[in-house]
Amino acid sequence: MKIIIFCIAIFNLNFMNIKYATFGSGCFWCTEAIFELLDGVIEVESGYSGGNTINPTYEEVCSGKTNHAEVTKIKYDANKVSFIKLLEVFWKTHDPTTLNRQGADVGTQYRSIIFYHDLEQKKLSETYLEKLDNSGAWLSPIVTKIEKLENYYKAESYHQDYFKINPTQAYCSYVISPKVEKFKKVFSNILKEQ
Repeated sequence: MKIIIFCIAIFNLNFMNIKYATFGSGCFWCTEAIFELLDGVIEVESGYSGGNTINPTYEEVCSGKTNHAEVTKIKYDANKVSFIKLLEVFWKTHDPTTLNRQGADVGTQYRSIIFYHDLEQKKLSETYLEKLDNSGAWLSPIVTKIEKLENYYKAESYHQDYFKINPTQAYCSYVISPKVEKFKKVFSNILKEQ
């Protein structure tokens, strides 16, 4: 029986098309909570990217001196969810027109940014951004940056799955929970089965 289960697991892994995406769109607690709900997303990890300090701490990132952004690294099966769909979720779940700010969260660590992993992601991100700019979807100009992923550092363990673990914490109740509920309504057709 164990051999059969092992073979099924290996068979399933061989047909997955594992890729990664890294986005900064404000507080990583919010972004993580949203992307974890998408069908095809295998894992979401909170971290820091784009700065000049090696292995920064949360306190250092919050100081604004490291130039890191709070990001989520998304591991996904590209056979189930496309990078384009991830981009759609990214742009529809934060305000890409506010420089270094999302709601009450202010600082360079909250900037809107896409860290591409390969040239295909770069091209798709630039094309999508140009399309959004030309559409007039926002009254203000989009300030989202698109940069090559040069470094990534996993955030401290207490930041991982923060919303899942702390749903009644004030920030989670008043900021993240309403975002998640709105997201579930808008993207109900691509959510994981509950």
